Amino acid sequence: MARRLRHLIFGAPKDVKDPQAFHKLSLVALLAWVGLGADGLSSSAYGPEEAFRQLGEHTGLALFLAIAMAATVFIISYGYSRIIERFPSGGGGYVVATQLLGKRVGVISGSALLVDYVLTITISIASGADAIFSFLPPSWNDGHGAPVKMVAAAVGLGLLTIMNLRGVKESVAALVPIFVVFLLTHAVTILLAIGGHLERIPAVTSEVRTSVAHSVSTLTAMGVLALLVRAYSLGGGTYTGIEAVSNGVGLMREPRVATAKRTMALMAVSLAFTASGILLAYLLVHAAPAEGKTMNAVLLERVVGSWHIGKLPVGSWFVVTALFSEGALLFVAAQAGFVDGPRVMANMATDSWLPHRFAALSERLSMRNGVLLMAGASFAALVYTRGSVSKLVVMYSINVFLTFSLSNLAMIRYWVKHRQEHADWWRHLPAHVVGLLLCATILVVMTLEKFTEGAWVTLLITSALVFVCFVIKRHYNLVGQAIARLDVELPSPHEIPGAAREVVRSLPDPASPVAVLFVGGYGGLGRHALLTLLRMFPGHFKAVAFVSVAVVDSDVFKGADQVRALEERTCEHLARYEHFGRALGLSTTTAYATGTEVALEAEKLGADLCARYPKALVVAGQLIFQEDTLFSRVLHNETAFLIQQRLQRLGVPMIVIPVRLNLKERRPERPLTLREPNVALPPERQSLSS
Repeated sequence: MARRLRHLIFGAPKDVKDPQAFHKLSLVALLAWVGLGADGLSSSAYGPEEAFRQLGEHTGLALFLAIAMAATVFIISYGYSRIIERFPSGGGGYVVATQLLGKRVGVISGSALLVDYVLTITISIASGADAIFSFLPPSWNDGHGAPVKMVAAAVGLGLLTIMNLRGVKESVAALVPIFVVFLLTHAVTILLAIGGHLERIPAVTSEVRTSVAHSVSTLTAMGVLALLVRAYSLGGGTYTGIEAVSNGVGLMREPRVATAKRTMALMAVSLAFTASGILLAYLLVHAAPAEGKTMNAVLLERVVGSWHIGKLPVGSWFVVTALFSEGALLFVAAQAGFVDGPRVMANMATDSWLPHRFAALSERLSMRNGVLLMAGASFAALVYTRGSVSKLVVMYSINVFLTFSLSNLAMIRYWVKHRQEHADWWRHLPAHVVGLLLCATILVVMTLEKFTEGAWVTLLITSALVFVCFVIKRHYNLVGQAIARLDVELPSPHEIPGAAREVVRSLPDPASPVAVLFVGGYGGLGRHALLTLLRMFPGHFKAVAFVSVAVVDSDVFKGADQVRALEERTCEHLARYEHFGRALGLSTTTAYATGTEVALEAEKLGADLCARYPKALVVAGQLIFQEDTLFSRVLHNETAFLIQQRLQRLGVPMIVIPVRLNLKERRPERPLTLREPNVALPPERQSLSS
């Protein structure tokens, strides 16, 4: 019953060994536009409004803002298209900064992206709730109604979390109708607002000229320029989400680069048209902020709200449909955070900046750990800000433009450094220079203007995350050094006393005791476990079966060829273990399985081998640290004990051999060789990690 319920909610498991598995889960340009482009397109619901509000009574300047807004969208999009070409495996700002500016700058960009995607989800949910409550009864928007809005936002967050645990493609495909309705209703509104004033072009031009002249006379030319820069910068939320496509290239259907660039073009055109069109529409219909309503709601009511067909209030229905689709699209925009956030997390986990478990895939081939963490952090941000979009826009935009600036700086360095290899480098460089200037300007102005209104929170959280990443990296480096020392200290096959130079391979006898040893990559840990086992049971085992699980994680699951390469590497490591076992005078065999969950695949392998060899004993090594801390438990799993629990339920015997690591030890310990008759095990397991 529990399994059926889980499959109903989260979907049935997927076969990672299916050659078409990645193809079935990848996104074509249209679906990628919905899943990743919705983040950028949805920002038209709050970015233009924020910029327009900053103008105050100087609304005539909105024309120049609209032009600057469209130009900025295309400049940033062009820069990220070049990033897609140079980094076709995806990763966006984190990978670009890491490879072109250094690992330390890369972790800053990656941390900023993670906080950015958490706030992407939060602001999308909060803005969606605001848009939907714009057409609900006014009483729902008073102080007593605020909790209702928060509950609605929390429910939306929960639904998106479940959808993304099922899988990216399924979650995106379910949201296509919302995306289409939003595009159609807002395109109609913008075209009617602008088209309805075409015959009034001379009058509109005169109004704009008069408004600008009034602004110059009251503020001076420099004052007008400062106001424009301020409004342009504080409306920077409009450009958020443009980087999502470059981060999600790994999800695209082959040819990935062409699909990603097509998606980027679709997003750039739709965002430039919608955001600039809305800003112009505000100006043309003289829209003004209204209590309890978004400016888009005011715009829709003025443009189409009075439509009637007979006695049917078609206009009101249209407004409700458009606002509902806008609110729903804002919920859809949170999808970009759920898609790209875990991918950035997985890239950083692969590089050991975050716990390695965030690179793992679930049985549904989704990044379950990353999705759950993003959802939890977003809920915390939602509660902290109480769903305030104005506060969230500031918190959100800071890190967006930090990553934009670092990405453009990295590409500037790339084109200058490799100008001898690319004859057309001078054509690409200006876009990145202009993009860097624009993004850096927005970043500085927004930080200074809104530092006390939420910008400091983002900077503090991002700095704290960067610090944590460096602490995690240091721990993994120490573990790697300790394992490397262990690898050097243990004998290789030719160093074993009495080992034959040429060993004839022989398979284990099913009637004799066989050690079924779980190993990972060839190294000191596996050899240590085998040598320790032979001392624990001297002369008992005549054969060993080396068993491994080829774990498909986010770094591997990029195509069928990557999975095959993983299996080939696993076979190579097992062959080296076989050579080591034969040098000890043991009969050997190997077995492996491919999957996403080590414990599940190991259970199947262990049960099968024990059925084949009735006198078999399953063995696995487990890393143990000198100090048992919550920190080490978070960074390392207890895979050996999970396997042991599963096999014991099947009645299969298994023992776990502790492999102690002292991270504070710098000097190599006495080598462990077969000449030592006894090897003392650690008296007490102080930490259980693998």
